[in-house]
Amino acid sequence: MEFKLVFIIISVFIFNVYGYVNMVYDRNKMFDPQMYEDVLDRELCSQQIRHILRRDVTLLVRFLDAGFRIPRSIQKGNLFDLGSYYECLDIGKQVENMTVEGKFCMMKIPLDQDDELENLQIRPEFSDVLSLSHFDTAMLDIDNIPQKDLTSQIRIKEQAQRLAGATPDLKPRNDQTALTELSINMAVCLPKTCSLKNVLDTVTVLPPRGVKFEEAFCRIPNDKPWTTVDWVAFGIFTFIGLLLVLSTAYDINHQVINKRDVKKANKLYLSFSVYTNTNRLVTYKPVPGALECLDGIRAIAMIWVIIGHTYVNQLTSAVVHNPLDIKEFLESFWSLWITAGPITVDTFFALSGLLLIYSTAGKMTGMKLVKNLHLFYLNRYLRLFPVLAACVLLQASLFHRVSDGPAWDEIGRQTHHCREYWWTTLLYMQNYYNPGYMCLPHSWYLAIDFQLFLICPLILFFVVSGKKRTAWITLTTALLLSLAGGTTFNFLMGFKGGPVTLSPLKEGQPDYFSYYYVNTLPRSPPFFVGMIFGYILHLCRGKNIVLPKIQVAFYWLLAIILSSGAMICNYFIIQEDFDNQTVNDLVNSFMRPVWALSICWMIFACVHGYAGPINWVLSHAMWKVLARLSYAMYLFHYPLIIVVNATTISPIYFSDEVSIKRFMTDFTIAVLAAFTITLFVDSPFSVLIKHFMGGGGKRSAPAKPVEGAAPSAANHVESPADNIDKTQL
Repeated sequence: MEFKLVFIIISVFIFNVYGYVNMVYDRNKMFDPQMYEDVLDRELCSQQIRHILRRDVTLLVRFLDAGFRIPRSIQKGNLFDLGSYYECLDIGKQVENMTVEGKFCMMKIPLDQDDELENLQIRPEFSDVLSLSHFDTAMLDIDNIPQKDLTSQIRIKEQAQRLAGATPDLKPRNDQTALTELSINMAVCLPKTCSLKNVLDTVTVLPPRGVKFEEAFCRIPNDKPWTTVDWVAFGIFTFIGLLLVLSTAYDINHQVINKRDVKKANKLYLSFSVYTNTNRLVTYKPVPGALECLDGIRAIAMIWVIIGHTYVNQLTSAVVHNPLDIKEFLESFWSLWITAGPITVDTFFALSGLLLIYSTAGKMTGMKLVKNLHLFYLNRYLRLFPVLAACVLLQASLFHRVSDGPAWDEIGRQTHHCREYWWTTLLYMQNYYNPGYMCLPHSWYLAIDFQLFLICPLILFFVVSGKKRTAWITLTTALLLSLAGGTTFNFLMGFKGGPVTLSPLKEGQPDYFSYYYVNTLPRSPPFFVGMIFGYILHLCRGKNIVLPKIQVAFYWLLAIILSSGAMICNYFIIQEDFDNQTVNDLVNSFMRPVWALSICWMIFACVHGYAGPINWVLSHAMWKVLARLSYAMYLFHYPLIIVVNATTISPIYFSDEVSIKRFMTDFTIAVLAAFTITLFVDSPFSVLIKHFMGGGGKRSAPAKPVEGAAPSAANHVESPADNIDKTQL
């Protein structure tokens, strides 16, 4: 039965069955539309406008000060001004028999107008109070911006949005369509009783053909409705908090006050104890056979992921002060440390395959694997589930309520995706079913990793059979098949060479993100490279491997050349004049396994004493906490980056200095959030899962080996279901 299921999974994996959905973001589900309708009153609006213009200059100044400014740095490509969000919503004054309150709105002025903007006139009765003389339409002229630069920036932003899961559609637009859809976006502060049209009709005289204005959206205080999922999240996390208090109180009473042996305490009562779980998290015990260098690799790779996402979120942000400077940055050679950043995900795929073999080979037979296959899958799923479910629940609820800002619609979009497609994320199928609308945009990695885990027993069965020749044939065949399948797929589809490129898409060229970047087939080779090196490390375990110095130097030189080449090729591919489809196909096919090969050699060299100071750095104890937190950091850093960016109240200035500063904030928040969620959710549920899965008594190691620096092989594994190491993320 298990092999029949595996066969079906492999069929899907090979033939790339997609079930794409087409969903439009409905902001009315995130912000209460009835509140906006209830406050509108055309007659009262007219009265308030006339009162403000005729009798209350101070109130008029407050409204004008909170909005209606020409975007700064238009010649740098900035078409947004966010006004003063909180100042506008804070306006509230009792005048005569009415209360005048502020409402924040974003107004879109399409640049493709039927009439000239200078024909817009103030009504004579208000001309002595208001004037549009400061509204110089020449400031909106983008003709001085080279069209080539503008279209490149539009292209960059759309590609980055797709990479970040923030795009509303699956089909990219052509350059000409994108240009005609350009518009100036300005914040306006209006009386709550008014719509933008009411104000314009009252104050201005529109030209005969009319000037196009569009009310993009409006915000008023407390306009986020409480929904069922909010109450569910509040109840669940309150209950967990209560368990933490009770468990910690029991633990402190047992160990600290009464000074009893912790081994005599009830393990279930201790499972939610912050005191015990913190000790486990920060206490390290040397374990024979542990691959200590993996701690540094995980931590550094995780830092690279976070800083890359910090930059990506500035690329996707609509409110960048100098978006055209982004193009100059991407074209530069020194941007490689960011533009080549996506390759770090292949480090995790390689570690996943490596640890799977290293922690399993030699500890079971093929028949034992088959008999425990259901536990093999179930334990893997349950070990990853609690933190993932917590992140999905928070994104679908409390993250939408934690703060606010004029750019909060991006949080609304992510929340909407989670409420609609939370189930695909928990079933690890979001990369095939709804790749453009993932609940957690970065969770595609977990989906691919889990899908590879589903098919790995076919390989693992022959590896653990005990015959080296059979194991080598199986591992080599798996790698060659993945390379052949991925290469054939890439050459047939003809993708571009990277997630963000400056050259325009060719007619009929498939979408890179949906069909390549989150596709299991072309992303699988690094996993199988890792499996091969995991088997090599298994065969060499406990042995003194002696290699000639010349051979070691050659391997290091080869690894440096290959890894550097895998990164540097991104510099050429991203250029606007690059047009070589054969190179694109070769890069997509071999860049990632080459990178994985280099990483795996470094691990082998560190384990067997051929890495010198590199091993000292990677194996240093300073990385251990970050390595143990890496799974929670991976899941939570990206939603929190989006939350922080959505609170911005003015356009972000893009530069390396500003980006590094923002990264320090993002990294600190990610570590604190990961530490909290590990203590609140991950550690307690790991103990409970091991207890109810029957694995609690089979180990001599600490109760939470999956968060340790060593792979689970170092914890005397008795069942294939125990071969889980979440820190591979």
